[in-house]
Amino acid sequence: MLNIVLLAGSSRTDSQSAKVARYLGQRLIELGLSTEGSTTVLDLGRQPLPLWPADDNGPWAEYQPLLQGADAVVVIAPEWNGMAAPALKNFFLYAGKAELGHKPGLLVGVSSGIGGAYPISELRASSYKNCRLCYLPEHLIVRHVEAVLNEAQPANEDDQRLRKRIDYALDILAKYARALQPVRASIDLNQGAFANGM
Repeated sequence: MLNIVLLAGSSRTDSQSAKVARYLGQRLIELGLSTEGSTTVLDLGRQPLPLWPADDNGPWAEYQPLLQGADAVVVIAPEWNGMAAPALKNFFLYAGKAELGHKPGLLVGVSSGIGGAYPISELRASSYKNCRLCYLPEHLIVRHVEAVLNEAQPANEDDQRLRKRIDYALDILAKYARALQPVRASIDLNQGAFANGM
């Protein structure tokens, strides 16, 4: 069974991003792609990382082994003023190739309105550089987030369409996770000469 970490990238407690992370985690279990014990939500709102670099790294010591043991990562990125949330950008200053290198990552933009695309673009442009996370060519955008993924049954046609797209994307993530396991195992992640991306 796959170990999958879902990263809720909002610094707000009880955020909509955390709600989306919990929904995705539950769907991974219901689809038989992961189990309750191998699906983990890291909520940067409830357990924030101190601004990097820090003398006390807060929950990073707890996050690190979970990320190292993950086969795949789902990055839930709320859009704040057209940008990825600061807590999420800060996370990628902590995370390196030991935690995320050559693992598939599914990006999920979150917006209270009709946006959500800008964090996807921003994170694709820079966040993978040193950690070597392999973003899927597929991504999700959860628009009007307060109105969707709230109940067991879809609230409307948009909610239903989104749920089908989520299942499709999670299935792709699982396929990439299995395919990249031998690739990752064959790469020397301790190669000091090329510690950082170009």
